Amino acid sequence: MRVPLPDLRLQYNQIRDEIEATVRRVIESQQFILGPEVRTFEDAIAAYCGVPHAIGVSSGTDALLVALMALDVGPGDEVITTPFSFFATAGVIHRLGARPMFVDIDAHSFNMNAEQAVESMSNRTRALMPVHLYGRMADMQPLVDAGQRAGVAVIEDAAQAIGARDADGRPAGSIGDIGCFSFFPTKNLGAFGDAGLVTVRDAALASRIAILRVHGMQPKYYHQQVGGNFRLDALQAAVLTVKLNYLDDWAAARRRNADRYRQLFAEAGLADVVVMPEDVPGHVYNQFVVRVPDRNALHAHLAAAGVGTEVYYPMPLHLQACFSALGFTRGAFPEAERAAAEALALPIYPELTADQQAFVVEAVNEWAEGRTVEPKS
Repeated sequence: MRVPLPDLRLQYNQIRDEIEATVRRVIESQQFILGPEVRTFEDAIAAYCGVPHAIGVSSGTDALLVALMALDVGPGDEVITTPFSFFATAGVIHRLGARPMFVDIDAHSFNMNAEQAVESMSNRTRALMPVHLYGRMADMQPLVDAGQRAGVAVIEDAAQAIGARDADGRPAGSIGDIGCFSFFPTKNLGAFGDAGLVTVRDAALASRIAILRVHGMQPKYYHQQVGGNFRLDALQAAVLTVKLNYLDDWAAARRRNADRYRQLFAEAGLADVVVMPEDVPGHVYNQFVVRVPDRNALHAHLAAAGVGTEVYYPMPLHLQACFSALGFTRGAFPEAERAAAEALALPIYPELTADQQAFVVEAVNEWAEGRTVEPKS
């Protein structure tokens, strides 16, 4: 048996006819840039996320970038965020000449430590950017409260968290001032290429983002500001509109698979070897990430056994070479560094079978038994 980390073909096979009819409709219309397909998707996703405004953009990275641009973040400004995330989180801050101000993560959730973030705020702070990592919501309310007191915007990096909810049932992307999503093909809601979204509650801010999306142009060929080419393609929007109808069912399947993993690992007696992600309401498991002290060895063992896994992320952002000028050194954020050494994502896609999950756990158990050190005589 082989168990890939994702298998997008299984999902596509379920909705092939609907997708192909939709793609044909767009091709026959010959309208590929923005247009009615994008507006339809924006309306549907805004309703799904519980926000009044949604702006489709070209990628999750561009969603973060245009959000910061809309807030006029630039040189001399600081944005507080996590060092344990995909590179784009900090990359867009640096790209605008601002400074990423990292704070450590919570050891259990992998998300930014909200208390440390609030304590790190200064008169240079222009935004707080928590990340809902792996599909679990960050601790938002302390950040929202602090942002409102200081007049600082809160940007939710929800790239991995479409459909996630917090303990109060609030959807990702609806709590802060701006929400940013990625529809990279392997996301819970995946396009057929790059695509992204910005969710906004304030109408004026939404209008500004929509203008920045098209080179800051309004009306046509007149530019009061410099934006970018951040447009969502009509083909991607049409595909995402179809898939959105299935998103909740897919998320429920991911949660069932997560529950099954917990049961299987417990039955195998591996609780002291592999630390499961916490079971919290609203988690949508874009990844199912376990913690193992000897992570690299398990990663290699599972690859040899035919089980796809991935390390998200092996190098925290504050130690990346391109950020060396920020002055952070090893040991600055110990929880993020420990997570980078221990985190391993196991297959969790909705179509994963019980037999495949049992095979994964059996392979982990084989590794655990093989690593047992015999006591010295």
